[in-house]
Amino acid sequence: MRKIGCVLLFSLFLLLVLPHMGHAAAPQTKIILDGQELVMPSDVEVVNINKNVMIPIRVVAENLKFKVSWNQKTQNVSIEQNSKVLSLNVGKTEASVQNEKVKLNAAPQLIKNTVVVPLRFVSEEMGLSVSWNNKEKIVGLTSSVTPPVEPSSDGPGLETRWSKVDDISFTNEQLVVSMDTEVTPQITRLTNPNRIVVDLPNTTFGDNISSALQQGTMGKVDVSGIDHVKEVRYALFKKDPDQVRVVIELDNLSDVQVNTQYVSGKLIVDLALTGIVGIPTNPSNSGKRIVVIDPGHGGKDPGTIGISNTQEKNFTLPLGLKVQALLLQEPDIEVVMTRETDVYPTRPERVQLANTLNADVFVSIHGNSVKASPQSSGTETFYYKRSNSKELADIVHRHLIEALGFKDRGVKNGNLEVIRDTTMPAVLLEIGFLSNLAEEQAMLSESVQDKAAQAIVNGIKEFLNQPQ
Repeated sequence: MRKIGCVLLFSLFLLLVLPHMGHAAAPQTKIILDGQELVMPSDVEVVNINKNVMIPIRVVAENLKFKVSWNQKTQNVSIEQNSKVLSLNVGKTEASVQNEKVKLNAAPQLIKNTVVVPLRFVSEEMGLSVSWNNKEKIVGLTSSVTPPVEPSSDGPGLETRWSKVDDISFTNEQLVVSMDTEVTPQITRLTNPNRIVVDLPNTTFGDNISSALQQGTMGKVDVSGIDHVKEVRYALFKKDPDQVRVVIELDNLSDVQVNTQYVSGKLIVDLALTGIVGIPTNPSNSGKRIVVIDPGHGGKDPGTIGISNTQEKNFTLPLGLKVQALLLQEPDIEVVMTRETDVYPTRPERVQLANTLNADVFVSIHGNSVKASPQSSGTETFYYKRSNSKELADIVHRHLIEALGFKDRGVKNGNLEVIRDTTMPAVLLEIGFLSNLAEEQAMLSESVQDKAAQAIVNGIKEFLNQPQ
């Protein structure tokens, strides 16, 4: 009995201790591409099957930039680069390269609902050289052609100045990246899973984001309650030169239209994700001029956040209602609001409302904010290309500057959906900066809102009274 008891105790010791010992002894495999370690999502694992390093197809697509397609029914993975196509099947050691059969050392596997494929086979077939450091468990990948480093704009002999990302948010179907200088993003669409990849060259993180991220980790944006968006994650994807990558994972890509715009220190990546569900409209056919007033944001979309945590939607609605009250006193104007309460009509719905009414004027009211630059201030007005929109913008902007006395930031052409897709003269007003303490206090006061509302109405009336 004593012998049996000892055997049982020893077996229990093996069960409790050895798994943990084994796990601790296995170093995490790293992948180095052209000298830079690939930063992978926390839910992605590199596995070793029969001495073959296997990586998820998500890593193949996102980091190696190959086009990947996954057929759930046939369990087939198709990997493409230019005109070259690899075809692999889960559980099968035979693959196809340009329709020619080849033998694999390890078959693709489905692990935790993720397909993993042999890294060496995929990389070498796609023109990458592969090395393996067994001691440190490091896979080295080298491109046949290393992309050239963009020259510094600071002149010869001077260091490149990286753009800095100070904040990343996702609201109102827009990725908003606050930056200290403008960069041109590189946008890539990838599938399995469906996602938009936004790469920002020569860009690093500012102190407020860097301090929150540990070396080599990935941050996430809160997208709870946002339809069609599964995850928004970001990381410093490469160093020397630095490159920030933001990945927006979506339900589907088929109807997504991507537009980018740099406005007041913010890169805006605009995604049209929501289908139009329609807003009830009852035009009176009275012969009056129809003016649509659009208090920006609302409901689940707070808009930008001010220096005192003021939500933009709580500034735009009261101001919009003041404009409505003044326009209701005009006998020749019929005013229609995109919202009169704390609700969120989508941007396509706002556009559809104005276009369905065949409105004469569309005015969208907003407040600005760049928290990384609390000294920024002033009023700016946006229009999109149409000459009649430019005329409306010039007139309303002049009235606002005269009434409020804020810094004049000018009238600008802007590729923004509500003024781009409307068919009538349309403007978007950035009344002032909620991130500027003095300007925020002024914008939230009754007296300044009264002045702004009267200025907007005076501008609309002047425009409508112009010879047509």
